[in-house]
Formats: sequence, structure tokens, C-alpha cells
Amino acid sequence: MKFSKATNYALHTMVYLANLSPEKSVGVKELATKQNVSPTYLSKVLTMLVKASFIESVTGVNGGYKLAEPASSISFLDVIQAIEGKGAFFHCDPKNHSESQPHCLIGEVMNKAEQQMEDYLSKQTVGSIVVEIEKHQH
Repeated sequence: MKFSKATNYALHTMVYLANLSPEKSVGVKELATKQNVSPTYLSKVLTMLVKASFIESVTGVNGGYKLAEPASSISFLDVIQAIEGKGAFFHCDPKNHSESQPHCLIGEVMNKAEQQMEDYLSKQTVGSIVVEIEKHQH
């Protein structure tokens, strides 16, 4: 299983923003430099996070991006789905079914695994990761 680079950048951006004071906004260039990614590419990721209402764009001299809601209310699953979409990872092809195997057993296994992963990721918040980072810095 593999998530896109966009998801990786989105999660790192969310954690970075959560580490800042709530009123501070950060420009795309700073965010891109911190992650060693092009500002153009990261802008596309930030647009998806704005559309999902996880971050907001601040205009003006001190403009940039900041969290739009508390980090403790944003799960990893929320961020992943904002970038990757909500479709299932695995799909059974009905053409592969036979009379001896009328439904997709492989699909059942894969869907159960996906559900367990989603359950876990829904419990991991951006805020909980910030707390863990703070523990490891002391």
C-alpha cells in the first residue's frame, strides 16, 4: 500500500502548522523549503487542504497559511481522504467470480484490512502527533 507524495506533504504541513501559535501564518515558500519540495507543487496540496477546511489562507503582509480548526480535531484519516479521496483501495472484478466462489473472498480480506487501518488513522490526530513530538524534544 502506498500513499501519494501529496499525502506525505499534506500531513507534514499540518503537523508543522500545528506546532505554531494559532495566530501565526506561514507562506508557501517557507513550508516548501521545510519539506524540500517545489512551492508550485505544495500550493496544489495546500489548495486541497483549504477546500477541506483544515487550513485557511491569510492574505496581506503577514499572509500565508494556518490551521482553520484545532489540531486535535483533525485526524490523519481526514487529511488522507482530503488528498487521496474516499474510494476503496481494493475492488473485486465481478467477472472473476464463479459458481464455486460467488463473492470475492479476497475483497473481503482487503476491505477488512482497510477498515482496520481507517479505524486506526481516524484515532490519530494532528494534535496527538504534536504532543508526541514535544515529548521527544525534552
